[in-house]
Amino acid sequence: MKPFVITIDGPSGAGKGSLALRVAKALGFHILDSGAIYRLAALKALKSGADLQDEQGVLDAIRDLDIRFERGDELTIPYLDGVDVSNDIRSEQTASAASIIAAYPLVRERLLQLQRDFFQPPGLVADGRDMGTTVFPDAKIKIFLHASAEERAKRRYKQLKSMGIEANMADLLREIEERDERDRNRAVSPLVPASDAIIVDSSMMDLDQVFDLVMQHIEDVNAGRAPVID
Repeated sequence: MKPFVITIDGPSGAGKGSLALRVAKALGFHILDSGAIYRLAALKALKSGADLQDEQGVLDAIRDLDIRFERGDELTIPYLDGVDVSNDIRSEQTASAASIIAAYPLVRERLLQLQRDFFQPPGLVADGRDMGTTVFPDAKIKIFLHASAEERAKRRYKQLKSMGIEANMADLLREIEERDERDRNRAVSPLVPASDAIIVDSSMMDLDQVFDLVMQHIEDVNAGRAPVID
């Protein structure tokens, strides 16, 4: 079988990262956590001392960007220049820097090609918000994983509490709804399902159920059967 790409797009908290990791492990495919790409680039720029207000300076700093992802037990592990930077990319400084450089057209162009370069044999599972629409529009299998804002807020609340972090459900719900609105209406690569994506609502399903459903779809597509998932 020829190598192929599986894209898993969807809003924050829908479970696409966990799903992508399980699918990649099951198939022995490479994995791309596109949400971490801009943070890794931002971290590289910060480490190089680049002026984040200078687009060309940032572009020069990330020209030799060396990143990869490994399949961890529960999370994808990001590496920058051969070093595990899982904690570094989650810092507020890195997040702020990522939001700045993501606005630069030349940086976006550079990172778009970088993401496409992750497609290597035997195949790739890519999760994000525009994998099936912008980065890999010709992907063989496209999944759009959704869940209600209320359910995603509950999941985030439980996650934060398990980490010993105080959280307010109402605030989390508001933040999720505001982020959804921004993602859907942004001018570049808005969060919308690809026209040929299968839409899966995970609101009432756990990860095992979603995984089984998606793996069955992958099997059907590879066998020449392509049922619609309701």
